[in-house]
Amino acid sequence: MRVSLSLLFMLWPVLAFAQIKRTNPPTLSPPTGYTHIVEVTGPAKTVYISGQIALDKDGTLIGAGDMKAQAEQVFRNLQAALTAAGATFKDVVKMNTYVTDMDKAPAVREVRAKYFTDTTPASTLVQVVHLARPELMLEIEVIAVVSTR
Repeated sequence: MRVSLSLLFMLWPVLAFAQIKRTNPPTLSPPTGYTHIVEVTGPAKTVYISGQIALDKDGTLIGAGDMKAQAEQVFRNLQAALTAAGATFKDVVKMNTYVTDMDKAPAVREVRAKYFTDTTPASTLVQVVHLARPELMLEIEVIAVVSTR
């Protein structure tokens, strides 16, 4: 019991001031089994954006068979999610990219360069066998940190 109380005492400042907000903005497709945006607020707000795919806000696939078109939609979705959370691409500190064909990654990099100009996040690029739906070629998730001061 003494250890548990000590741990609670040490964590109290974190627990007392951390707030978690989950949002599914109408500018993105309705999610199934996940949240588009999770924000954790403290001295800085951390924003977790779920993997975005090439669906428009109505859930329609954009760019079937076209990696560049899918990348453009994915980055529009990321921008919509970041905006909804009060963040920009300059606030993104981590990006994970999943592609079904590494040979088509240059198309993703070309689109990415339009959104990340003078700042670049820590990044991971991975080829996967497939994504949630067979017609999807790309999924990108990001983490952003926004100063609350």
